[in-house]
Order: sequence, then C-alpha cells, then structure tokens
Amino acid sequence: MASQQHLDKMQLRQNYRNVWHTDLTHAIQNDPPYCCLSLWWLRNYSGPCVSYMLRKRALYNDMTRYVCCAGYMPCSGRCGESRCPEFCLATEVFLCFGNSVASTRFMLQDEFNIQTTQCDNCIIGFMVCLQQVACIFSIVAMIVGSDELSEASQILSCLSDMVYCSVCACMQTQHKIEMDKRDGKFGPQPVMSVPAVQQMSRLDQQYPPTAGYPAPAYGQPNYPPPGGYPPAGYPPAGYPPAGYPPAGYPSAGYQR
Repeated sequence: MASQQHLDKMQLRQNYRNVWHTDLTHAIQNDPPYCCLSLWWLRNYSGPCVSYMLRKRALYNDMTRYVCCAGYMPCSGRCGESRCPEFCLATEVFLCFGNSVASTRFMLQDEFNIQTTQCDNCIIGFMVCLQQVACIFSIVAMIVGSDELSEASQILSCLSDMVYCSVCACMQTQHKIEMDKRDGKFGPQPVMSVPAVQQMSRLDQQYPPTAGYPAPAYGQPNYPPPGGYPPAGYPPAGYPPAGYPPAGYPSAGYQR
C-alpha cells in the first residue's frame, strides 16, 4: 500500500505546473560559488554537510518536523527521529547521501508543485544508468579475471563517480536557489495586477466599445440611414396598385 502511494505521488509530480527557478544545466551559471563548494565537499567526503544544511533549511529550521528521508522511504518514522532529529539527519546524510538529496528534492517539489524538466530527467537517468553499467562491468571483470575488463571497469567507475559528483553538486545548487527564491532573496514576488475595466455594449451604441483593439470593420456603415427609418418616399406613390386585391378575393368560405 505504501509503495503504491509513492508511485501515485511520483505520477502526480509529472503533472505539476511550476518549474525550477533554474535547471541543472544552468545551476553552476546561476550560483558558481555554491556549486563549486558542493563539488569540493563531495570530493573531500564532506558533501553530506551541504545536504544537512539544505534539509534543515527546507524544514524552515524546524527540526521537530524532521522525518527520515522526508517520509519517502520505508524506514521513515521508524528511526526515533522525534527523540534526536539532528543526530538522525546526520546519520541519514552520511549513510544515505543519495537518498537525502533526492528526499530534499521531493520535499521542494511537493511544496511548490514543481515538475522536473525532461532535460533534468535525462541527466539524472544518465547518471543512474552509468552507475549501473559501471557496477556490471566491475562484477564481470571480477568473475572473468580479465585485465582488459578490469581496466575498462575502472574507467567506467571513475567516469560514473565524476558524473555523480557533478550532478549532485548541481542538484544541491538548484535546491539552494529555489529556497533563495522562497525566502525572498531575489526580491518580492510580482503581484498580479487587476485587469482593466471593460464596458459592455449598449443598444444605443453603433459598435461595442473596444478595449485596446481597433474598431471592427463589420456591419453596414451609416445604418440606420440618417433621416429616420423608413426613408422618405417609401413606399412609392400608388402602391398598392388600384384594383388590388381583385374582386372576389378571398373566396367565399375562407376563414381568417
């Protein structure tokens, strides 16, 4: 039941209407210092510190709301988080770093109805697939004992680690920028303006009032004609003609 709920939630995220303030490809461009900081800490095995700070900030610094992996994993709520949330969060970010980054991402998406762009999905999917391929090559190289396969597996593992560190750093920068937007660090949010008052057309107007558009070129010009309706001389003199209707019309027995 819980897994089905998570699947339904993932399906629902695809229909969110908002987008990230910056996508993964422009994260380093929008905040280079923080992205480099996240990448440097990842290389020095201190990347979980950034994840810790971002999760705490996502909770508005209220650690009483903390749940392991933000409630998206089976272990959520079963690790004694309420007794010592800071220690549990530190344990999460160090032992389950990838899940901690993903959980913070899901929290922000659900809070602000943010969908992930197709480009971001491709980048994340490529990172996951590359890690799986590197793992398979390492297992095959260990079983076969081939030096060529072993060297290829090491190259793939190195490449997958580089992609993993880069994507995680950009993802954490993306989360940080989104929370900067949430906290008003980019200035106040634009207020929706009230639309201009529009006037309904009346029967005494020749055309309906225009609201920023040129007058429509429909209808007959100068209608009704000046001078009143019907115009003078209508109907013509001698109409109907003499002897109309003819004698004996209508016929006898006709009921009106």
